[in-house]
Amino acid sequence: MIEAAMIWNEPNNKSHWDPSIDPDWALFADHVMRAGAAIHAINPGLPRVLGGMSPIDPHWLRRMADHGALEAVDVVAVHGFPIDWNLWPLDAWPEKIAEIQAVTDKPVWVTEVGVSSFGAEEVQVFGLERTAHLLRGRAERIFWYSLFDLPQSWGAETRHREAEGSSYYRHFHLGLIREDGTPKPALEVYARHAAEIGLMQWFHFDDPRLDEAVAWMKRLGTRHIRTGLSWADSFRPGAVDWFDRLMAALADFDVTVTFCFTPAHLGILPHHTSAAREPQAFADFCAWMIDRYAPGRGVRPALAPPAGSAHALPPAPELSPLHFDRDERLAAERSAA
Repeated sequence: MIEAAMIWNEPNNKSHWDPSIDPDWALFADHVMRAGAAIHAINPGLPRVLGGMSPIDPHWLRRMADHGALEAVDVVAVHGFPIDWNLWPLDAWPEKIAEIQAVTDKPVWVTEVGVSSFGAEEVQVFGLERTAHLLRGRAERIFWYSLFDLPQSWGAETRHREAEGSSYYRHFHLGLIREDGTPKPALEVYARHAAEIGLMQWFHFDDPRLDEAVAWMKRLGTRHIRTGLSWADSFRPGAVDWFDRLMAALADFDVTVTFCFTPAHLGILPHHTSAAREPQAFADFCAWMIDRYAPGRGVRPALAPPAGSAHALPPAPELSPLHFDRDERLAAERSAA
């Protein structure tokens, strides 16, 4: 079911990793090395993916190599949204992949690529078809972001919203299916490529869209899914039940699971983008999840929940709810600020 484990999401994007705490990414590299070792110890055959970089930056990847982080992963990943946010043209995708291949001999996956329908749905249709043509044969895994539009009621509060201007609103229109459940024209285009292009869909805690998403993905013929299991969410009451439900629902797909989001009470700063005070705690969470959902061959006792988690004694403080959406903070976290 789980075909790969991704360590964090967009770590060179300040919406997902706080560079004021870790300006040279040395702390992040430590997280990666510990998590990579922990995942390998549980399932040596499971590919470990370095969290997709956004922007695509070979200089950042060289820094990761200098810190030793690339020794703990098997794949590097990139994210790109050239029509909506990136400062390069859509047709530059082959060049951007080549820039990363010049830095590492590890496979390069495109774990998020998308086009918003904010300006016109015809733009999304063109962007999907052209992206499929440009990336075919250049990446072993490609994940289109996303299946569903982001609901307007959830908000898209990014750390760099003030600098985004109107492009902030593009966050809400990246799905192939509108918020009201009706398909966009690009959904039909995606269906023609579903065998070779997977879908990337975040599911927040107890997401009511899960069953609908699974039904759509099976109807479309999607084979590969990327989603996430939030370390922060693991401290919420009912977390294991939700994780079990999510993984069971996705059992018929090949899943790349992303581990990220620091619990506020374990961060250097109390925010989900913060480096952890004890990076080994993140590694222990990754090991626990892989042991539960993708253990290696051989019979051995299952791992207990990591010490200090909500499922071990003593109980941890309850966190504000954390939705697992791209560049989002959670509604409760926003209202508490």
